Amino acid sequence: MQNNSNKRPALLLFDVNETLLDMSDMQEAVNKAFKNELAFKFWFAQLLEYALVENVTDKYHTFSEVGQAVMRMTAAVIGQDVSEEKQKELVAMVKDTQPHPDVIPGLQKLQEAGFRMATLTNSPAKSSIPHLEKVGLKDFFEATLSVDAVEKFKPHPSPYQYAADKLGVKLEEVMMVAAHGWDMAGALRAGARAAFISRSGQVLYPLAPAPELSAPTLSDLADTLIAMGKED
Repeated sequence: MQNNSNKRPALLLFDVNETLLDMSDMQEAVNKAFKNELAFKFWFAQLLEYALVENVTDKYHTFSEVGQAVMRMTAAVIGQDVSEEKQKELVAMVKDTQPHPDVIPGLQKLQEAGFRMATLTNSPAKSSIPHLEKVGLKDFFEATLSVDAVEKFKPHPSPYQYAADKLGVKLEEVMMVAAHGWDMAGALRAGARAAFISRSGQVLYPLAPAPELSAPTLSDLADTLIAMGKED
């Protein structure tokens, strides 16, 4: 990564949930249903934890299936009687999330500047691809990839390598763009480059390598990437 630090990435690979899509409405709904302001954060943390359990035990259920399972766990831990129907409704809200306000302007800048762009999400392809199309993002990307293809969740190295192979570039020429410290750690340790979007409440993992770039919005990151390209 050091040798590439001033070079324009061959491919920008975007995380989707929270990076491109705003989950604040879902967060509010989960917290309201469970009558606990930390319910969503607990659920999402458990979602990531048990996705990693799937990774290390060589099993695979989709992110949606794991999300539904840990929603039941959340109800048990918090002690709220939330019906299974309501729990399913809450998990399904991820399909109604909208782009953060900075996302389309940032993607437009990058597209006009000629960057190759793709997405890589832990969500199932059958739901994530139609959703990106519905919210007007799909056409910015030459590929919309899911970890379904390798049955390993990020931050396992396999999804990042799969994306590079699928799009015909070396992993060290890929820059992962995400708003999660765990995704930055996964990409960097797999051998990719990384750029962090510092969404509210998101921080980097101190024991992982620092990402090459960091910006508060995708639009700001786009400006930095475009300037990098002009320097070459």
